[in-house]
This record gives sequence, structure tokens and C-alpha cells, in this order.
Amino acid sequence: MRFDRRSGVLLHPTALPGPHGIGDLGAGARSFIDFLDRADQSVWQVCPLGPTADIHGHSPYQTFSGFAGNPLLVDLRELADRGYLADEELASDDAAFSPHEVNYDAVEPYKLDRLRTAFDRFRAEGDAADHAAFADYREREADWLADYTLFRALKDEFGGDLWTEWPEPVRTRDPETLADYREDLADEVAFRAFCQWTFDRQWAAVRSYAEERGVGILGDLPIYVALDSADVWAAPAAFDLDDANRPAAVAGVPPNMGDGGQRWGNPVYDWDRLAETGYEWWLDRLRRLFELVDYARLDHFKGFDEFWAIPADSDDPSTGEWREGPGHAFFDAVREEFGELPFVAEDLGFIDPGSASLREAFDIPGMRVPQYADWCQQGHLYQPMHYPEDCVGYTSTHDTDTVVGYYGSLGDEQRDCLHYNLGTDGSDIEWDVIEAVWNSDATLAVTTMQDLLGLDSHARFNTPGTGEGNWRWRVTDAGVDDAVADRLARVTDATVR
Repeated sequence: MRFDRRSGVLLHPTALPGPHGIGDLGAGARSFIDFLDRADQSVWQVCPLGPTADIHGHSPYQTFSGFAGNPLLVDLRELADRGYLADEELASDDAAFSPHEVNYDAVEPYKLDRLRTAFDRFRAEGDAADHAAFADYREREADWLADYTLFRALKDEFGGDLWTEWPEPVRTRDPETLADYREDLADEVAFRAFCQWTFDRQWAAVRSYAEERGVGILGDLPIYVALDSADVWAAPAAFDLDDANRPAAVAGVPPNMGDGGQRWGNPVYDWDRLAETGYEWWLDRLRRLFELVDYARLDHFKGFDEFWAIPADSDDPSTGEWREGPGHAFFDAVREEFGELPFVAEDLGFIDPGSASLREAFDIPGMRVPQYADWCQQGHLYQPMHYPEDCVGYTSTHDTDTVVGYYGSLGDEQRDCLHYNLGTDGSDIEWDVIEAVWNSDATLAVTTMQDLLGLDSHARFNTPGTGEGNWRWRVTDAGVDDAVADRLARVTDATVR
């Protein structure tokens, strides 16, 4: 799929303005979409929308499901408007909540407590139409929802233990055992389904609001799912597991240029077995994804060409091996199913012939970020003036520093070369970089809310390899500013996006 020349802003929903300590799918989401509309932007990019886990620092890239939505994003005000919560039940300890960052330790129990209250009131007092809609939703989405909701109920039943440590008949999905638990845990299963129904209703309304204003949503698809997820537990045949349904190999990257490599710990896929099914599990995953977003960034695109598999019992990334990915056959199957490939390939650091050839064969744009540029090397591929048309140009991403933070970290030589290449003295560096990326040939140009506001490293969203303090930054109501929108609209108009 070839994108029209356009531009947009990356802002994960947790970072939206909102009244209950975290961004949600209510007024803050609509306010941000209105900002995009005023700024003449046509794309809103988000990180994965799945239910996050405290043990992973609430990273949206390590979730309990690749199909489910995050209940922490549910707008409680909408539930109150439907009569499932009383106004006084929305009261909170304001000292625990900040408009500037998410305190997950306070937000998670607050949100889940009120969702349970809303569920109880829905069951007791909900009208017939809502009950019918809920039942229809559970039936319509049963292919993933039934396993996900039972998985979450079982997580509670077994004290939060990793599912690979559950009793053997549960771990290996004995049908009679699961049927017994589904009956015993029916209330918790229904509550988890209610959370998903509510998320889906609210997200659909937000997406419709965006579509009416000409804004498409660019989602994010991590190639791997978390080990402790309903995905691996419910579909063991899709993954490289041993006879006890535990990983035989896990994902990572090999040592390179002096570093020790990385062991990510996600189970790798059994691509040969997936191919025998016509990639059915993956097509189901993508079908669900496109219920939620218009386009998707494919994280770690190289893994579709070849992937690094590390023995599960080894902590040393160097013990891994390269294995062949699904390659052309996979994308042929996806194209046959969906008719087009509305993807962006995350190929940063992996622009090798194999993955580049795969990407180009299916007209999937790659990524370019100026923070990876050598500003003193003529023609360097990450300098915006050298971006090709078949790429998405970013000012920064969820994994990088902000432009202002990056600029402050540069050495004198690189800073001088940047000044020369961009024709700037650095006094307005965030807008200099935005204009350079917008002026580039990249088919899609994306900036972040942090860069639009000229914020430094304190507003960085995530620092890879660290487990604390990530995914917390939020924009305030004041930050969704008319003057910023007007300035971005002028840049967008001048660069014909």
C-alpha cells in the first residue's frame, strides 16, 4: 500500500488529558482529535492498545493480550452518564493523580474498583438493550474473548502466577478442567468481558469521531507477544513450545559491534506450523487489529525475514541462532485476505538486504528518525533531506529522547554539522527538525506532542532497557494549544501534506 503524502502526531492514549490520573477515551481524546483537525493533520499514531501489566512497568509492548483493549483507558464519565456509576463514586484522591504523569500504582486499583462497581450495577439495573448488546458482543468476539477473559480470571485464581506455573491440566488446556473453571469463575469472566465491551464501544466512538474529521489512526503491532499472555496460553501451536507448553526458544538480538546482544524473553513462533494453517492465527490477529485502527506499524520488521532464537534455558544472547522468517509467503497470505497492506515497517538499525527486499516487494514504507543521523557525514540516510519517498519520517519516537533532549546531548561537532545541514542556530530546534521532516520526501511525516511543545528529556516517554519511570508522561489540557496547532497547520500547508 502506498500512502498519500500526509502528516500526523504520535500520542499514546494514556498520555491524553483526563480527570482520573490517566488519559482515557473520553473528552480528552476528542479534544486531541480536534487539535489534530485544527493543525491540519490526518494521522493519529498510537502505541499498542492492549491490557498492560505492572510487572512490565505497564509497557504497551508487553501486554496480557494482542487482541484485547486496556481497561485503564475506559472513560468512567461515560459509564456514569449511562447510569452505571454515581457522580460521587468518581471522586478520587487528587494528591495521587497528576495531570502531568500517570501514577499506575494509584490509577490501576482506582479504575478497576469503579469498573467492578459499574459491572455490578449493569447486571442489576442495565436495560434490556444493553444486556442484549453485551451478549451479542460476547458471541461475536468469542474467538479471542472467551480465552482472554478466562485467562484473566485464572490469573487471579492462581495469585497472579505466570501461566506456565499453573497446574498442569490448566497449563496444557485440558477441556474438562477448563470447562469446570469457566463455570466456577463465571462472574470474573463476565466482568472481564464487560471491560472489553466497554473499551470497544468507547474506542469505536473515538475512532468514528476521528474519521469524521479526516484523521486516520496508525496503530502498532509488536511482532512478538508476551509470554504471560492469553495469546501463548490459548494458541500454543502457534509458538515454539516444548511438550509441557513452555517456551523452547525465546526472541532477542545477537551481539553486535561490541554489545552483548539482548534476550527479550518472548516466545518465538513456529512459522512452519503456522504456514500449514495458512497463517490463521496471524490473520485473526490482524483482523482484530483492523477493527481498531486504519494502519499499523510492524514492530521489528526484520523478524518477518529472519529472527534470532535463543534457547529458553540460556540467559546468553550469543547462544542463539538465526532462523528463517515467513517472508513473502506470509505477506502474500495477508494481502490475499485483506486486499492491501496498510503497514509501516519498523526497520531502524536493520536495513539489511533481506528485510529491505521484503519491505520493498510489498510497498511497505520504512522508518527514518533524524536522531540516528551522523550530521557530519554527507548524504547520511537519517538526515531528513535524504529521506526517500517510501518511508515515514519521524522527529522522534516513543523510544527516543525528545528533539530538545537529543539536541542537548549532542557533542559540539555534531551540533555544528546539524546547524549547517538544517540552516539553523538551534534556538528553535524542535520546529527546525519538524520543518525538515515535513519538507522531506517521506510519504508520511510524524512528530510527537512532546516535540510540538518543545519539551526536554523529562518528557521522554520510554527509555528502552529500563524498567522504571516509563509510559507515564501526559499532556495537559493547556498543552493542546491553538497556537501550536496553528503553527503546525502552516508548516503542513507549506509542505503540501
